[in-house]
Amino acid sequence: QVRLVESGGGSVQAGGSLRLSCSASGYPYSFSCMAWFRQAPGKEREEVARISSRSLNTNYADSVKGRFTISLDISRTTSYLQMNSLKPEDTAIYRCAAADQCNRRPLVYPYWGQGTQVTVSS
Repeated sequence: QVRLVESGGGSVQAGGSLRLSCSASGYPYSFSCMAWFRQAPGKEREEVARISSRSLNTNYADSVKGRFTISLDISRTTSYLQMNSLKPEDTAIYRCAAADQCNRRPLVYPYWGQGTQVTVSS
């Protein structure tokens, strides 16, 4: 059974930093793509960042470019989302996702973590 387990969420003041982790297990190979999505109350789910485990190419939402960094561990089964210079508008539930292809559309991802809350206060 494939599982994605996130950790690292919490509350922080604006300008602060958090690091989210997503550990994947139960999959016979490393996923081709791991991504982070977020959803704030009353808003649609949006992609934050994704990374290809083969090429290590990354993509970011315009709203987080230059502030967030996605990476993988050496085994390519754990993804990290380093979030710096956090803003109140970054407040959301963050969920990691994994798939055999990289795409910004959440429907492409069959595997999801349970989500972790990130709250940024002004």
